[in-house]
Amino acid sequence: MITRFAPSPTGLLHLGHAYSALTAYRMAKDAGGRFLLRIEDIDRGRCRPEYEKAIYEDLAWLGIEWEEPVRRQSDHFGDYDAALARLREAGLVYRCFKTRKDIAAEIASAPHLTPQGPEGPAYIGAPLAALEERSLMAEGAPFAWRLSIEACKDYLGAAFDRLSFAETGAGPNGETGTIRAEPGLFGDVVVGRKDFGTSYHLSAVHDDALQGVTHVVRGQDLYHAAHLHVLLQAVLDLPRPLYHHHCLITDERGERLSKRDRAVSLRALREGGATREDILARLAL
Repeated sequence: MITRFAPSPTGLLHLGHAYSALTAYRMAKDAGGRFLLRIEDIDRGRCRPEYEKAIYEDLAWLGIEWEEPVRRQSDHFGDYDAALARLREAGLVYRCFKTRKDIAAEIASAPHLTPQGPEGPAYIGAPLAALEERSLMAEGAPFAWRLSIEACKDYLGAAFDRLSFAETGAGPNGETGTIRAEPGLFGDVVVGRKDFGTSYHLSAVHDDALQGVTHVVRGQDLYHAAHLHVLLQAVLDLPRPLYHHHCLITDERGERLSKRDRAVSLRALREGGATREDILARLAL
């Protein structure tokens, strides 16, 4: 068994991160396996070195040990460029020049044509005519690479409808066992951008395969991502890990903890006098 904890250094870790890291760590150790730490820092505008340093400090304080060297995604953009190139060569992605505002306006004009997906409206687009695309490229217009669900269906044929993944934990509605994948839930999802040619979905799937991760352990907030990730694994001919989604740690209002809402950090708890044992007790570990 090989598990991993893959935080983004965009803020300080909180109790939810501690629960996820400890769950992945203990699963690996109890099985006599390996635990990996990966820093997912592809968003160079939001990631900070001080937050990465804090990740190491917090995990060490929790008693977690990891293998060296740690893979930092920002050191491997070439790997993700190569993965995106494979998708381009197979005709599975297209350039989308529409802004979020453009897409929002398009959806608002015909909301009945756009089903709601796990990350918002499941936008379905199409490649531009060659002449129009060349014109926009010559102007230096920004664009995103979108994965075409219809192209993937054609590429995989009958195998598309047989996509599935094994869930050893539970999804938000108790989903477990063999789950039929529904990658269309996301529409034509962004897998790369002009400014940095990758996305969370593409880089995470690539690295899990590269590092031999056998069990992807993460929170239920990422459960639906597995539906898309198995599609990427299929078209890129990558091995498929098992998935183990765990419950989320919530605050006193029942809301899940997040950096965006400034959840109390592990550093603040530590500086306030909390011990590792206090944290384990609070997390029922």
